[in-house]
Amino acid sequence: MLEMLRPLFVALWLAAGTGTALAQTTALKFQLDWRFEGPAALFLVPAAKGYFKDAKLDVTIDAGNGSGGAVTRVASGAYDIGFADLAALMEFHANNPDAPNKPVAVMMVYNNTPASVMALKKSGIKGPADLTGKKLGAPVFDAGRRAFPIFAKANSVGTVNWTAMDPPLRETMLVRGDVDAITGFTFTSLLNIEARGVKAEDVVVLPYPEYGVRLYGNAIIVSPKLLQENPAAIKAFLSAFAKGMKDVIAHPEQAVETVKARDGIINTELETRRLKLAIDTVINSPEARAEGFGQVKPGRLSLMASQVSDAFNTKTRVNADAVWNGGFLPSAKELDVLPAPKAAAKK
Repeated sequence: MLEMLRPLFVALWLAAGTGTALAQTTALKFQLDWRFEGPAALFLVPAAKGYFKDAKLDVTIDAGNGSGGAVTRVASGAYDIGFADLAALMEFHANNPDAPNKPVAVMMVYNNTPASVMALKKSGIKGPADLTGKKLGAPVFDAGRRAFPIFAKANSVGTVNWTAMDPPLRETMLVRGDVDAITGFTFTSLLNIEARGVKAEDVVVLPYPEYGVRLYGNAIIVSPKLLQENPAAIKAFLSAFAKGMKDVIAHPEQAVETVKARDGIINTELETRRLKLAIDTVINSPEARAEGFGQVKPGRLSLMASQVSDAFNTKTRVNADAVWNGGFLPSAKELDVLPAPKAAAKK
């Protein structure tokens, strides 16, 4: 009798062992692209609501200082996962062809680049053609500044003169008149300009996507080590993130409270506006709804790879296939996080 039951005991023992392995919590270090501002809620909400914990993940989320830094920190192994501008990831790949650990993008979050050129109306700048010969300002690593050659080529902009500064001085120098225009993420710089006493109607905004630059924006990137050793953790992270995204989009005011919990000195009203602006312009955009949240179109990705290679003058050409891996994306049902367009919703 015991001999007959032995296979059953073995099977039960193996199942129990497998269950224990799956139940083990995986610790992940996550690097944001920027400070704890409104858009950081995209990741802080699933953490605060326990979605990562439910997925057996212990996620530590740290503030960043730019997409370039997020890419290099994930590449170094200091962080397992990060959030970074896809152009910055492409540049890293093309400029470090022999690097052993090149991060890979696994989910698109900002379907459009948030970059734009911003100027004060009193400068006389009304469109791209007016930028020729003007003094533009931005940090040297700013995504909009790096991609400006693509914007300039698409709009026949002539030579401009660049002034570099630290990020906190960018909007201040524009308001003071030290520069004629700046580049930056719209939802960052526009609100910072307003915070310096300028009314929104007195600011000219030239969003890159509206002027022929169809670059993808920020994506979730992962280290090759995690990709090879624990792909299940990547899938679990993306599923929990998608669940949190739905909550953030539905209740941005509540979502910003998770940012306040990490940085008590933020202006809640300002950061709520920033988050809503990010959602409306680069997350729940017509392109994102057409392509599907989290996903990319091969043709558009290849075009971006070519444009980045030219604009950034990279050592080697960007290989679009090497920077993107969509194999870890959640199911179509889980990725259905974008609400219908506001105009359609009213009908």
